[in-house]
Amino acid sequence: MRPQTILSSSFLASALALCFAAPAYAQSNDPIKIGVIAEVQSIAGAATPGGAQIAADEINAKGGILGRKVEIVSYDNKSSSADSVRAFQRAVSEDRVSAVIASYISEVVLALEPWAARLKMPMITPGAASNEITKAIHNDYEKNKYSFHGYLTSAAQAQIVCDAAKDLLVDKLKFKTVAIMSEDAAWTKPLDIGYEACLPKAGLTVVEHVRFSPDTTDFTPIFNNIEAKKPDVIVTGISHVGVQPTVQWKNQQVPIPMFGISAQALSPTFWKDTNGAADGVPSFAVSTADVAVTSKTKPFAAAFAAKFGTPPAYTGYTAYDEVYIITDAIKRAGSTDPDKMVAEMEKTNFEGTIGQIQFYGKDDEFTHGIKYGPGAVTGLVFQWQDNKQVVVWPEKIAEGKLKFPNFVKLSQ
Repeated sequence: MRPQTILSSSFLASALALCFAAPAYAQSNDPIKIGVIAEVQSIAGAATPGGAQIAADEINAKGGILGRKVEIVSYDNKSSSADSVRAFQRAVSEDRVSAVIASYISEVVLALEPWAARLKMPMITPGAASNEITKAIHNDYEKNKYSFHGYLTSAAQAQIVCDAAKDLLVDKLKFKTVAIMSEDAAWTKPLDIGYEACLPKAGLTVVEHVRFSPDTTDFTPIFNNIEAKKPDVIVTGISHVGVQPTVQWKNQQVPIPMFGISAQALSPTFWKDTNGAADGVPSFAVSTADVAVTSKTKPFAAAFAAKFGTPPAYTGYTAYDEVYIITDAIKRAGSTDPDKMVAEMEKTNFEGTIGQIQFYGKDDEFTHGIKYGPGAVTGLVFQWQDNKQVVVWPEKIAEGKLKFPNFVKLSQ
């Protein structure tokens, strides 16, 4: 080979090396993208990317993570599992996200969980509750370890409701009987199993158990049936509905108090949505805007209201926390490698807006679920009173006492 040819070849090789090196250099400065797949047409869903964005803005204002900005990439899943899967695939293959925060609907998260496993993409839910999410991780850890349950499981929520019922209903009001009223959905199946087990232990005998279609529009027959059984309280498990049974409970002057979980009641607009029929309706929650569950709760709620003109729904709190959980894991791992991220996310011990967040380990029943209990996330019960969500349990953070409308009889 002639010297000129050798020189030309060497130059070409150097040029090619620079060309191939350029993307790697650019990649180190590219933003760290977090996908948010949410039901943005709903109040709870709309709060998800909002909460995530506030966290990203705070992190970026402090210099980002590993010298890189955090970018939130949002997708509207239209409350559809199929649209969610398409969004997840796009997030991974086209938008090159490093993690995904996905949906408050259990059916959606259960549809995405196999894709998180197949594509090795860390995913965390801000609001789905079904025990089946953590069950899949526990049963096949190596395959499903990329999924995390960033909200309390149905089993934990049932226990919280039972703990609160014992303190507020059994010990204080001397209630003895209960009717369970839940929508027929993935998250309520383990919830109702939990209710059936822990309500009697709390001192409440179950006299009726109703599961209704989420498409139900007339609750008159359901309330009539429950009234005939004369329970002291109705304990609910409702999410996809909430306005209609609440309005009919008020309009029909159902004399039995409601308790339990009404996810739509967590919305800051629920009073307006029900035209005030929400007065006296309690529900489990993880946070409210006016109560310092931790030092971060009220500042975040204020920042959300300042940015969006309304207090956050519950997924706003959890999505905010989850951006920090993800980015802290990336920082500790020094990488966006999914396996390294998972290993660091498992070590999470983070004071979030909803409590001290840790995840159950691979050998625990609820693998990668949020730990429930003292020193972890404990939840709370609020009650709508005079257009305000008033926390009534636990006592250490309570703002007021449990009280019901005049049409409710506290002894059946």
